[in-house]
Amino acid sequence: MTGPSFFDEGALVAVLTTQPLDRLLDYKAPEGGCLLGAFVEVPLGPRKVLGVVWGQGQGDYDRAKVRAVIRVLDAAPMRAEMMDFLGRAADYTLTPMPAMLRLATRSPGLGDPPSMRKVYRLGQGAPDRQTDARRRVLGVLSDYGGLAFTLGELAEAAGVTSSVIKGLVKQGVVREEESPRDLPYPRLDPDLPGVELSADQATAAQTLQAAVRSGGYGTTLLKGVTGSGKTEVYLEAVAECLARNRQALVLLPEIALTAEFLKRVEARFGAMPAEWHSGVTMTERRRAWRMAGEGGVQLVVGARSALFLPYRDLGLIVVDEEHDTSYKQEDGVLYNARDMAVLRASICSAQVVLASATPSLESWANAEAGKYAKLELPTRFGAAELPQMRAIDMRLEQLPSNRWISPTLQRAVETRLEAGEQALLFLNRRGYAPVTICRACGHQIGCDHCDARMVEHRFLKRLVCHQCGETKPMPTACPHCQAEDRLAPVGPGVERMQEEAAALFPEARLAVLSSDLYGSARALRAQIESIAEGGADIVIGTQLVAKGHNFPLLTLVGVIDADLGLQGSDLRAAERTFQLMRQVAGRAGRAERPGEALLQTYQPEHPVIRAIRSGDEEGFWRAEAQERRQAGVPPYGRMAGIVLSSPDVQAVFDIGGVLARNDAPLRRIGARVYGPAPAPIARIRGRHRVRLLVKADKSAPLQGALAAWVAQVKLPANFRLSVDIDPQSFY
Repeated sequence: MTGPSFFDEGALVAVLTTQPLDRLLDYKAPEGGCLLGAFVEVPLGPRKVLGVVWGQGQGDYDRAKVRAVIRVLDAAPMRAEMMDFLGRAADYTLTPMPAMLRLATRSPGLGDPPSMRKVYRLGQGAPDRQTDARRRVLGVLSDYGGLAFTLGELAEAAGVTSSVIKGLVKQGVVREEESPRDLPYPRLDPDLPGVELSADQATAAQTLQAAVRSGGYGTTLLKGVTGSGKTEVYLEAVAECLARNRQALVLLPEIALTAEFLKRVEARFGAMPAEWHSGVTMTERRRAWRMAGEGGVQLVVGARSALFLPYRDLGLIVVDEEHDTSYKQEDGVLYNARDMAVLRASICSAQVVLASATPSLESWANAEAGKYAKLELPTRFGAAELPQMRAIDMRLEQLPSNRWISPTLQRAVETRLEAGEQALLFLNRRGYAPVTICRACGHQIGCDHCDARMVEHRFLKRLVCHQCGETKPMPTACPHCQAEDRLAPVGPGVERMQEEAAALFPEARLAVLSSDLYGSARALRAQIESIAEGGADIVIGTQLVAKGHNFPLLTLVGVIDADLGLQGSDLRAAERTFQLMRQVAGRAGRAERPGEALLQTYQPEHPVIRAIRSGDEEGFWRAEAQERRQAGVPPYGRMAGIVLSSPDVQAVFDIGGVLARNDAPLRRIGARVYGPAPAPIARIRGRHRVRLLVKADKSAPLQGALAAWVAQVKLPANFRLSVDIDPQSFY
């Protein structure tokens, strides 16, 4: 970024476009000139594409052939700090700048002029007669809780024609309103009284408020046991940020969490914030994007991509459940939102709050080293106490081969049901059974496009590949030997657990919480709210239930397979198992009634299981940190994963071999290359996958060496190479 901040008409400007090009393009500034950072529409061949004025043109092209910017879009120009953030994020993740710009311009209709438009909301009463199409329209409007739709959006979401909606408008069941585009959001009032805080909460809140008042950068790890009231503490930091007329961002790991959180925000500040995630309409996404840049929104609650909105003055970023793996983007641009939040805050002089009951080892290590401040909430809020943790040694249980709920756990569930309380059965496997095997020939049904077994989803009556999403009807005959009625499910998923629970507890009301069973985020939220209000006796769930939900009547958590996450070679297996078990156990006993967590395990003496039972979290982190330090792996070393993929299996191994042999750029910084080797899932969507792993010292300048290393190979057509700095998964 060089040159003036305003370019007169006809001046040469360098434009970064969203197209996959490796350079900036020169254009002439349009009539009336343009600002640095202006969002523009420019010609590229026969097309019109989106771009941002990134600086002064190079002038190394025949000026007579330079084309002019078509128009400047009606959007606040990109701020210099945002341009800096995108550039530094691109350098860190080794991502081309056009891909970073696409992340920062995910606003539908960005080029549309401001105008009035018609929007549709839920009206009053019921239609004169119900049809399936009308029910779908009303269901969508109800699911989205009052958000506005354009006619096209509503028709597409409900799968109906516009005439169905118009008919409902005539009856007043759906409201049609004239609405200006992109109104500012209602003002939040930071001076409204918050909930009464405990002494620990008040001290932590005051410390965070002082940090926000400083107006500078800082990161704080807010570590509090489940149920300790971390949310109330960081909302006071949000209040301080709003009082200083700066914007705040709260990142949540799961869309299903937003409903409860938004209610708490509204209760604290008297109005709703902006939402940014896949569960909101395109109309609302456009509004949130524009208002972030114009200062028309004070608080955004969103998923990881909300980090790339064009905030005018961002003063606080909260990363709730900062340890959660969903903050790592695993396709397209590979980044960790937790780390990018810290980078963005350091550029715009904002505070970061990393909140978790079970922090990532990276954040724990940074707090230990003094890079981050640390605040602790060691006790639960109010009368609630932490649950008792016990292991059930499955080697001593008398259990048939087709059963997974032990007699000990069964008795514990029955006791809670008799007391009118809720129990949770936790199994981190979606579907009915992870493997379907033929008892005649031993064939396991796999995906046609991936090297992965297909998972039976009995509710859907289909087999599903959890890698590529391919589905097929459940066959009656073995596809390999054609034997009839010899296919058998192996191992349990949550649907199979529901079947077993229904047989063991026939009087109980059951609810399954699994992300694949709900058509929309709103439907999932409705189920969660129903459970919280006592709408089920036994909840059967995947890791979705571990993410911050508050079920006041839930007093027992039974973990069906506590050993599941300890299998495999993932360097974070112990850490993730520890986090998940502690988080799940934390769902129990969050109100006045005491809770209990029972872990079914065949390895009760395993260090992770012992640490979970004893509650010695610091001891676990120190032991885990020592192991990682000795191995020289993150956070005490640096790693990068390289995945090569192509429909041609020989090509991926050939190029992997070339890279492994020509590793001089990496050897110069003391890094080592491991591989090439087939990825654990060696084929996804018909593409063969080969991995290489690069390991270096923590201080090594890894990105520059990696860039020079991969630049040595020319990739054939239909070949992909992705570099993942700090990989979180190794599939």
